[in-house]
Amino acid sequence: MTEPLRLIGLTGGIGTGKSTVARLLEARGVPVIDADVLAREAVEPGRPALAEIAAAWPAVIGPDGRLDRKRLGAIVFSDPAARARLETILHPRIAQLASEHAARLARAGHRLAFYEASLLIEAGRQRDFDELVVVDAPEDERVRRVVARDGSTPEHVRARMAAQAPMSEKRRLATHVIDNDGDLERLSRRVDELLARIGTGEAR
Repeated sequence: MTEPLRLIGLTGGIGTGKSTVARLLEARGVPVIDADVLAREAVEPGRPALAEIAAAWPAVIGPDGRLDRKRLGAIVFSDPAARARLETILHPRIAQLASEHAARLARAGHRLAFYEASLLIEAGRQRDFDELVVVDAPEDERVRRVVARDGSTPEHVRARMAAQAPMSEKRRLATHVIDNDGDLERLSRRVDELLARIGTGEAR
């Protein structure tokens, strides 16, 4: 009989270092289900979600029949109603794919995994997990990281930050908070500390 998988949500704001934490977890042998990967899988040609997106925004489908994610992003970023419609299309499909992935991990003998998603709290999914880890960092440092990574302007980064739930709200809902306010070595130690707490059942 397959034992249950303990699935822990992993989220944070843009530039907080959530994906770096995910890589550190994977380096320690802990599986991480990436919501962005699932989102891309959900809109592959032939998938129902892509047909719904094409019906709503025909211009975002390229000549090859694949989704132009950049064009779609430009539409939904500036239009809350469009963003809500897209979430209605995608979120149930992503949740189903995540459940299937978690079931495969459980069958393979894993007992612990993380689910990495930028908009986990915004989607109201924080209660779907056994625990919730939020990665945070000082705002100015977050802006600097994203400008360096994406070539964005500070104003554009702050606008993207404003479109997400406030970090104060994310911290309030967290079971565990990782403050990514130092170098990679410090962050690595904090990931080890997190796994020690989770492994011993220690409260936050």
